[in-house]
Amino acid sequence: MSEAAPESLGSEKAHLLEVDSLVKEFGLRRGLAERIARKEVAPHRAVDDVSFTLNRSEILGIAGGSGSGKTTLARCLIRLIEPDGGAVRVDGVDIRAHKGAELRELRRRMQMVFQDPYASLNPRMTIGAALHEAGKVHDRPGAENEQAFVSRLLGLVQLTDRIASRKPRELSGGQRQRVSIARALAVDPELIIADEAVSALDVSVQAQLLNLFLDLREELGVAILFISHQLAVIAEVADRIAVMQYGRIVETGPTHTVFAHPEHEYTQALLAAHPHPDPRMRIAAS
Repeated sequence: MSEAAPESLGSEKAHLLEVDSLVKEFGLRRGLAERIARKEVAPHRAVDDVSFTLNRSEILGIAGGSGSGKTTLARCLIRLIEPDGGAVRVDGVDIRAHKGAELRELRRRMQMVFQDPYASLNPRMTIGAALHEAGKVHDRPGAENEQAFVSRLLGLVQLTDRIASRKPRELSGGQRQRVSIARALAVDPELIIADEAVSALDVSVQAQLLNLFLDLREELGVAILFISHQLAVIAEVADRIAVMQYGRIVETGPTHTVFAHPEHEYTQALLAAHPHPDPRMRIAAS
C-alpha cells in the first residue's frame, strides 16, 4: 500500500471517475541571481502523475498538509485549472477532450463545494434566487416551479423555506455552507468535490455537515471526493483515503486500514500530529 497505483484505488465496479497520470506544473519566477546567470528555473509540479478511481456512491478522502496539491488537483478535475498532462474520465469520457456544451454537461455532473461559501455566493442574490438560477441555467427537471424547486433543495440540506428570502450575509457560516451544497445539488450531480468544505467551521457544525454528506450519499447515491487536511474529519466520512505529499499520492487504501497501519513515513507523520483520528480507535483507547 505504499506508492499508489491506479489499481490500488479501484474496485471491480464500474468507475464513475478515473484519473490517469494527471500533471499540473506552475512556472516559477527567476530571482536576481538566476537572471544574472541566465539560469532557467524548473517549474513546480503541484500535481505529479496522480492516478486514482472513484466508484459511484463512494466517498474518497484526499488527505495531506498545506501545499501537498489537494486543491490544485480538485480544480484540475473540473478544469478550473487546465492540467498539463494525463486524463480525467467521467464514465469513460475524457473531460480534457471536450469543450463548449459537452464540457458544460461534464462539469454539471461534477460539482465543487469550496471552503469559503461566502466567496462563492452572490451577495446581492437571495438564497432562493441563487438556487433556482443554477437549476434554470442547466435546465433541470422541476426548475419551472421555482418555489417547489428551492424548497426541495433546502430540505435536502436540512434548512427551512424561510432561508430562501435571505441573503448570504444574513446566514451563519454553517448555513451558508449548506446553501453551497444545495446549489451544487441543484444541477443533479453524480459527484461532489468538497474542498476543505468544513475546515473553517467550529467542531459542532463540522459534525452536522459531515452527517449531512453521509445522508446525501445515502439518499441520492452521490459520490463524494472529500478533500481535507483534517484526518479526524476524513475518518468520519471516507470509505477510502489517498494521502498526498508534494503533489503525489504516496499511500492509499481503506480509511480504517491506513489509519491503523500506515506504511508511508509521511502518513505516519500526519497521524502522529493528529492522534487517534479514527473514532473506533478513540473508543478502543478510552
